[in-house]
Amino acid sequence: MSTPDVDVTRADAVLIGGGIASATLAALLSELEPGWRIEVIEKLDQVGLESSAGWNNAGTGHSALCELNYTPQDVDGSVSPTKAVGINEQFQVSRQFWAHLVENDRIADPSSFIHPVPHMSFVHGLESVDYLRRRHEALVANPLFDRMEFTTSHAQLAEWAPLVTEGRPVTETVAATWSPDGTDVNFGELTRALFDAASRVGTEVRTGTEVIGLRRRGRDWGVMSRGGDGTVTVTYAPFVFVGAGGASLPLLQSSGIDEIRGFGGFPISGEWLRCTDPAIIARHDAKVYGKAAVGAPPMSVPHLDTRYVDGRRSLMFGPYAGWSPKFLKTGSWTDLFASIRPDNLLQMLAVAPPNLDLMTYLAGELLATPATRLAALREYMPDADAADWELVTAGQRVQVIAPDPQKVGVLQFGTQLITSADGSIGGMLGASPGASTATQIMIELLGRTFPDRGDAWRPALTRMIPSLGTRLSEDADAAHRSLATTAEALGLTVS
Repeated sequence: MSTPDVDVTRADAVLIGGGIASATLAALLSELEPGWRIEVIEKLDQVGLESSAGWNNAGTGHSALCELNYTPQDVDGSVSPTKAVGINEQFQVSRQFWAHLVENDRIADPSSFIHPVPHMSFVHGLESVDYLRRRHEALVANPLFDRMEFTTSHAQLAEWAPLVTEGRPVTETVAATWSPDGTDVNFGELTRALFDAASRVGTEVRTGTEVIGLRRRGRDWGVMSRGGDGTVTVTYAPFVFVGAGGASLPLLQSSGIDEIRGFGGFPISGEWLRCTDPAIIARHDAKVYGKAAVGAPPMSVPHLDTRYVDGRRSLMFGPYAGWSPKFLKTGSWTDLFASIRPDNLLQMLAVAPPNLDLMTYLAGELLATPATRLAALREYMPDADAADWELVTAGQRVQVIAPDPQKVGVLQFGTQLITSADGSIGGMLGASPGASTATQIMIELLGRTFPDRGDAWRPALTRMIPSLGTRLSEDADAAHRSLATTAEALGLTVS
């Protein structure tokens, strides 16, 4: 058998994976270093098709306006707004960056990826109503949340979300919050828009190309890839970013850097119910989030969700969690087993005992029948008819199992950056709320991997993101100004 010819190229940076993380980094670097040659390598035939895709992504605009898991209740009954405020701050960074790209003609039409959609939280039962009231009180004093409204009135709830009240007994104890500052973001479309913007200043995006090797070669990394036609290419670059969703863990493991030792991953899949009746879709305009089931991962918090996918308004409910050993929706059934190494074996084997509630939850989801799924939907839409909904497969997530000398088997729900000591390679592991906060995460990555360029880049970063280095949550004027200016630039209606 003959050995295939190998093409050799050079780049200033190689980004592995064609999702929102790599797209955001490519767009940032193209603004900061327009003379750099940046190469993006994506296994699928188009970018933005895995976790960033509209039907695959559980969160399409995480800003903590409605996600109750970001405002935990303490044992004394108090509700802490800290995590919610931090996530909203990071989402505002993303909005400012997107607005900059629109205002400077890098992105032509923001309506291709973002729409105004109110964000709501909905609960029932005395205990949950009391929690939601205290959550509202904890958040509404903050300028990033001060337009949030609270109600226990069925009539008011019917104005905000009629599908939630129709067929519901008026004697049922319910509560809801509503925020006009919510948005729906199609991260698949945004990914494509960001790559288009970066491509116009020299970024090369190679789709249908799989990374098959990642090795250090002197001061550079050699990234070996194979195209659909069998062509093998080695690209040498002093910096590599691994933003390949669930595939990031095995790719970082293959790099051999010390910083990935001990990390493992636990895959979780999901399904949605998607409405097929245009009349029903037209009557609901909100993202209505509820409380998570005991043991449920953040990506599985139930929501009755207005979305814009493929240029059309849609309505979905879920997600219903599932499980498979794949690390990507298009991955291999051997992904999980291939990721087990001597350095993470103990962590991987110890996942089940401290996460029995999660295991029980997943087992229940795997055994769910159509009737069970419909019953869950009817908690949010009492008059739902199974004939108006179809089941679709959502994306695959890999929750981080992090090394911890004090504990074993600890699952981390969120995202985590991994960077080598010399800053030559970095990657992102985990899931929610990574897409919505990708701009802040990539700025942090740049700070870790290019510390010597921080002063030179700061003026440009501040032009793109005026609030950089400050806290909008501590400055009402700045917060309101940021919300208003980004809303105008992104074509969002402000009532």
